[in-house]
Amino acid sequence: MLTKGDDYPIHQTPEPIAYAGSDRNFYDRYFFNAYAPDGAAFLAVAYGVYPALNVADAHIAIVKDGKERCLHASRILGLERMDLHVGPISIDILEPLMRLKVSVARTEGIAGEITFEGRAFPIEEPRFVRRNGPRLFMDYTRLTQNVRVSGWVEVDGERIELSGWVGTRDRSWGIRPVGAPDPQPTPGGTFAQFFWQWSPLNFRDRSVYYHINADADGKPWNTRAVILEDGAGPDGGYHTEAATMETVLVPGTKHAKSGVLTIPMEQGAATVTIEPVATFLMRGVGYGGEWRHGGLKGELAVAREDLDCETFDKADMGNLHIQAISKATLSVPGQPDQQGVGVFEQLILGPYRPLGL
Repeated sequence: MLTKGDDYPIHQTPEPIAYAGSDRNFYDRYFFNAYAPDGAAFLAVAYGVYPALNVADAHIAIVKDGKERCLHASRILGLERMDLHVGPISIDILEPLMRLKVSVARTEGIAGEITFEGRAFPIEEPRFVRRNGPRLFMDYTRLTQNVRVSGWVEVDGERIELSGWVGTRDRSWGIRPVGAPDPQPTPGGTFAQFFWQWSPLNFRDRSVYYHINADADGKPWNTRAVILEDGAGPDGGYHTEAATMETVLVPGTKHAKSGVLTIPMEQGAATVTIEPVATFLMRGVGYGGEWRHGGLKGELAVAREDLDCETFDKADMGNLHIQAISKATLSVPGQPDQQGVGVFEQLILGPYRPLGL
């Protein structure tokens, strides 16, 4: 099964590019977000291919005035992974690892042309590997890159110019649950706990990144913090696995009211205070719900979905995974404070004793 990718020197196995190893949960995904400097408006895009399921899907969501307006699309992949379009949503790689463009042909009141340009070379997060009993639950790599954004989006006749916006893009690939869940439970596999925070933040002349996966007692099994100045290359930035996040939850919920990130450095600890100002429900770009990643919808399916991201049920399992659009203050010893903006992504399932859960 030869496809366009076979003419590029990108093979990772003896098989044609169409065949991605042997795990049915293999995926390859793009994610983008962008936000106004004051956090008053936000957009996110997700695009995934699932070679063993022979499915591709794409999503865009725009958050403004407490509403999240989403456009979902899914199609049969046809084994061709190099055609980066699903219905009205497409991706153009203008300059690998630096500039990408997302286009949305006007559909259901949503349209746009959005260019994402990296502020520095992407960082590579530590490889994520986790088992659920005897089964491999996740095994993937992710690159993350803060970006400057240009272009426009249109929602129900309102055009939003993106000049001055910033955001984050990531690329991840490997294995994690996609498509329909396995109907047969695995003896010894009782996946009942997951704690996740991810905070890429944009400041005037640098970016700050932080993530943590931890067990129920708060012990990290994957974590990293990075401070990266604009224009840095592959070996740039300050990296540490010793950063900590002090989180205060909104009473009665699993969502953060505030956070303080502490990053130990030679000159003393840097701190980042994070103040959520609005909520983006991740199901708006396929993280759960009817349009979950990799779900089979037929030859081509496109639909709009509108969500209320102010009065949603915070206890609903489908609403636990969020990105909080947040204001941030970076304090580094010996330097003036910087004000910035970013996201504070959160997903807490099951117990997490450091927060009394």
